[in-house]
Amino acid sequence: MEKQTDPSSPKKLRPASPSFVKMAIDYAPLIVFFLAYKLTGFLIGTIVFMVSMVAAIAVSRYKLGRVSPTLWISFVLIMFFGGLTIWFHDPHFIQLKPTIIYSFFAVMLLGGRLFKKPMLKYIMEDAFEGVTEKGWLILTLNWGGFFLVMALLNEYIRTHFSFDSWLSLKIWGAMILSALFGFANMPVLIKNGLKTGIDKD
Repeated sequence: MEKQTDPSSPKKLRPASPSFVKMAIDYAPLIVFFLAYKLTGFLIGTIVFMVSMVAAIAVSRYKLGRVSPTLWISFVLIMFFGGLTIWFHDPHFIQLKPTIIYSFFAVMLLGGRLFKKPMLKYIMEDAFEGVTEKGWLILTLNWGGFFLVMALLNEYIRTHFSFDSWLSLKIWGAMILSALFGFANMPVLIKNGLKTGIDKD
């Protein structure tokens, strides 16, 4: 006899997907920084930003079982430039962090592509299962160029706009541009073996 479930019993919540958790970990500290800055100013905002990065490391370790290299790099740079910002009472230091991290990834990816090494594969292979070596090489070149443009864009905005404008563009603008560029690269992923979970007859 088939067992019937009691409609009055509480339903189990489906756990959040790893990709959603990773996205939340990546962007939550920035959003917290934005809110803290608006409420308290850049000094307290920077301290809150640094604390939120420690929390992000802990959550990543607990929820995902590991901390990604990109998160570790962001953590180190935020601790360093955040410390300089607090010590010198100068917000320009925290503004340099995106330029450095974008430049680092641009050099790593474009340099790897120059030597036919799909460096992006070593960072994001778990997220895109089944992608071929050719696909990873294309993505490495594409994202390397994207990070180079983002580094130059951050420097332009940092030197030509106010801190408020820079922060708003850094959070919301960078988030939108990254999402759009990611969607634009989906055909490359699908064409080069990405497993979508949809079986063809």
